[in-house]
Formats: sequence, structure tokens, C-alpha cells
Amino acid sequence: MGPLKGIKVIELAGIGPGPFCGMMLSDMGAEVIRVERANLVQLGSPPAPAADVLNRGRRNIAVDLKHPDGIETVLKLVEGADVLIEGYRPGVTERLGVGPDACLARNPRLVYGRMTGWGQDGPLAHTAGHDINYIALAGALDPIGRAGEAPVPPLNLVGDFGGGGMFLAFGIAAALVERASSGRGQVVDAAMVDGVATLMGIFHGLNAIGVWNEERGTNLLDSGAHFYDVYETSDGKYVSIGSIEKQFYAELLRLTGLDAGDLPKQMDRSQWPVLKERLRKVFKGKTRDEWCEIMEGTDVCFAPVLSINEAPDHPHNVARGTFQEVMGVKQCAPAPRFSRTVPETQGPPSSPGGATDAVLTEFGFSTEQIQKLRDSGAVA
Repeated sequence: MGPLKGIKVIELAGIGPGPFCGMMLSDMGAEVIRVERANLVQLGSPPAPAADVLNRGRRNIAVDLKHPDGIETVLKLVEGADVLIEGYRPGVTERLGVGPDACLARNPRLVYGRMTGWGQDGPLAHTAGHDINYIALAGALDPIGRAGEAPVPPLNLVGDFGGGGMFLAFGIAAALVERASSGRGQVVDAAMVDGVATLMGIFHGLNAIGVWNEERGTNLLDSGAHFYDVYETSDGKYVSIGSIEKQFYAELLRLTGLDAGDLPKQMDRSQWPVLKERLRKVFKGKTRDEWCEIMEGTDVCFAPVLSINEAPDHPHNVARGTFQEVMGVKQCAPAPRFSRTVPETQGPPSSPGGATDAVLTEFGFSTEQIQKLRDSGAVA
């Protein structure tokens, strides 16, 4: 089950990109154990809802990281693990006693994955922030938006998940590959600002050769071009068009009924607003479903703009199994696909502390030791 089967991961509970990384590793077959705060159990916190998708596929133990026996418990888990994930501010795990030096001393083969916004060093390292701030500083927020309008935050996909959790998962996978030859673990410093800057690589290249305009909404891929944009249909829905290449653009004109001989040249940027207005009027003349009948499956580079509720039911997504249902909750299926080691979701989200006894037993704790830890409040 999955290419990471046999890999054991300790995840110190956090929010956003850390759990997303844990979900990805679990989907790929790793055994991920989420270390939750003990007080969530002690305060009578209810079980994690099935809709907590980022926390799917791992077991959960509850540990008091401010209790010395709780720290020792985590260090004993580290001795039998391959990876540790943490998403605290720089220096927090060191102060707790589960920083890289302490963990690598217990297990030199450990890959220690660190997820932050600003990174482990630099002037902003200890400053609070969120996705919107990291993508702003990395130069990714400014270009996203329409001409004459303010930048538009692209949900928290770019910083938290693309440049954050996925970037950390890649770093961990790379470190595991290197460990196979060296026999040694190492620290992975994954900063969202670095990951987002990496995602922006192509645009730095375009800027360097003078084909990127800093005025948002005026470029090929930022809604400036009439052949790369979304258009409203007569029923108030939208379709997306990406007819960049000449042959795809010719197909767009053919299926919209526009005559290339009566139009300015495709790449005449000065005429893009005029051409966009022509396409707006055309697309407004039919419903989204009517345009799907005309364009879906052609080389226009077309797709309807689907809502969160619509996307799982599209025939293409159904055929590929892009979405799945776990305990009544529609959600993404594991990706990417593998020809031999087929990944799968290992289960729904678990409640805080729901597997404390089972996990500790597997890692060599006796019944008496577990009871003592529980009595002291080190675990719950």
C-alpha cells in the first residue's frame, strides 16, 4: 500500500501546512502518528469530525509536551521513527526538549521536517504571519488579479499547501532517498516564503527576458489575454478558456463563430481588450452547459468552472476517481498515482488521544509505564 509503506512519521500537531504534509505522507502509505495536546482530552474535547480532511489517515496520541515525562515519551517514539514533522515557530521545539539535536541524538537516521512561514532564520523568522503574508513577500500575490484592481488572495493554496506542506513533503522524500545511501538523517527547513518563490520561478525567467509586465491583469497568464480567461455565460455561470497555441486559438474562433479575418492578430496586445469584449458577448449568449456541449472534448483548451460541490460529479473526475467519500465526506483521493504501490486513504480523522495506549505499546512501553504516564498527566 503506497510507496512509503514502512516509513514511520511522528507529527507534532499543528494547523494548515503541517497536517497537509502529514496527510500526503499517510496517503502514500507512511504510518503517521499525530501527537496531540493532552489537554484536548482532559478538557473533554469531542472526537475529530470526519470533515477534518487534513488529519485523515493517521492515529492520534495525546501528550503533554510541557511535562518532562511527556517529552521523554516523544523522544522514545523518535527512536523508532523515520521522520518527525513540526510546525512551531523557530526555537520552540528546542525549548521543549524535542528539537533537532535532541531527536537526532536519539536517532541519527531521523529526518526532522520543520514547517514555518519565514524559515528558521532571517529578520522575520520569529514574526507571526499567515499564507497571505508569505505569498506577498515572495512576490506571488502582486501579479494575481485583474487590471486596475487590487491583488486577489488565491485562497491559501499557494503558501500553506503548494509552497508549504507539499514543499515539506518533497523535502522529506528527498531526505529519505539520500538517507538510503548515507545512512544519516538531517533537518529539512521548509519555509513557505521559499516554497512560493520556487513556484514563481518561471515568472522570474519571463521578467528577465522582458516579456512580463508588472501591471497585473495585462499578461498572457494573468487574465490580460482574451484567450486565457474566464467568461460568464447566460445562466450566470462561467467557463475557462486557455487557447494559447495557434491551432487551439483557431479552434476557439471556429467554435465561437468568430472570423479570424475580421479580427486583430491574436498576439497584438494593444487589441486584447477589444478581443476580450467580443468573446464576452459571444459566451454570454449561451448557458454553461450549452458551451460544454460545443467545446468540451475539443482542443480549445476548455473547461467549465465548477463549484466545490459540482467538481466531484464531473464525468472525468468520476472516471479517474479524483475524489472519494470517507464517512460521508467528499474529499480528494490520494495522488499522484503509482503503477505498483497503489496509495490509499488509511482511514478517517481520529480523535485526540484515541490511539495513545495502542501506539505506546507498539513502541515498547509496558502496561505499567503507560498507566504511570497517564496518572502523571504526561499522556491522555
